[in-house]
Amino acid sequence: MSSQPTPVTAEASQTSAHAASFSTQPASTTQQTRQAAEEARKDRTLAEFMLMLDDYEPLIPNEVTDYYLQRVGFECEDVRLKRLLSLAAQKFVSDIAADAYQHARIRTNAAGGRTRVNQPLTGPGSSKDKTRTTLTMDDLSAALAEYGINSRKPEYYI
Repeated sequence: MSSQPTPVTAEASQTSAHAASFSTQPASTTQQTRQAAEEARKDRTLAEFMLMLDDYEPLIPNEVTDYYLQRVGFECEDVRLKRLLSLAAQKFVSDIAADAYQHARIRTNAAGGRTRVNQPLTGPGSSKDKTRTTLTMDDLSAALAEYGINSRKPEYYI
């Protein structure tokens, strides 16, 4: 048996190129339908979320949100959009508080634990003080610095 290469004619190469374009075409069509289905799912999810905002009462009162939105020149009558902005502000503050808490825990653990130097290890308040974490301005400043917010106090001159 000899292993000679088979000659390729121009007609055969055109046919194989044409077949290759057919084989990729269904894949691109399939990908387009997947993308369309994903977009439709995202739109449904967003619509359901916006409907849930009708009944949701954020921790930041609507009046406070309205005040600050008016102050920056944002005018909108859609209550759901205002609640969405209020929810975003609530999450932002919550993330900063959680980060500040983590900084405080790291600081107290690095300082040798949470026990206080001047307090005895026995007594009614000792177990409570071991688990108490105090947030300081330094903790908050470190957390805000992660978000690009400078919170240092201005220097005070006498």
